[in-house]
Amino acid sequence: MGELLGYLPDRYRGSPEAAEFQRAMQPWADRLHADREDLFAQLFTKSATWGLRAWEAALGIETDIAKPYGYRRTRIESKLRGLGVTTKAMIKNVASSFSNGEVEIIEYPREYRFEVIFTGTVGIPPNMADLTAAIEEVKPAHLAYAYVYLYRTWDMAAHMAWDGAAAYTWDQLLGGEL
Repeated sequence: MGELLGYLPDRYRGSPEAAEFQRAMQPWADRLHADREDLFAQLFTKSATWGLRAWEAALGIETDIAKPYGYRRTRIESKLRGLGVTTKAMIKNVASSFSNGEVEIIEYPREYRFEVIFTGTVGIPPNMADLTAAIEEVKPAHLAYAYVYLYRTWDMAAHMAWDGAAAYTWDQLLGGEL
């Protein structure tokens, strides 16, 4: 925000009283500007902080202030993506937002089920409990589903010598990035 004095007409800028009054009001004007910017930040999930509570309340999500902002934003965005008629694309969007990677949805209509395949993640993605809650909320009640995880096989790690593999933990070899 600019100096208040700069907003005065020229005829008042020469007045010591007007100038002093503007200087005295400047801290309040700066604070008002900062508060306005902070309020606008709460209108968008990607920049909201203290406003996340309002988003969660509006969407019926339980607030857990112990969780980091990024985690809470993911749940809000997932819920927003899940509004409306449930489609394969919607379930894919919801699952992708939790897995931080590519997801494929395979439908089995005759069996009334679908599979969520984590194609962009090796191993089990984090935050599976919240993903399950989100899918349960958006999917039709009559459909069953299963998760399919991708793991590294011995054949995939065959190019590594044992002494090269010794630098990794078992979990890293099976599911982490090498």
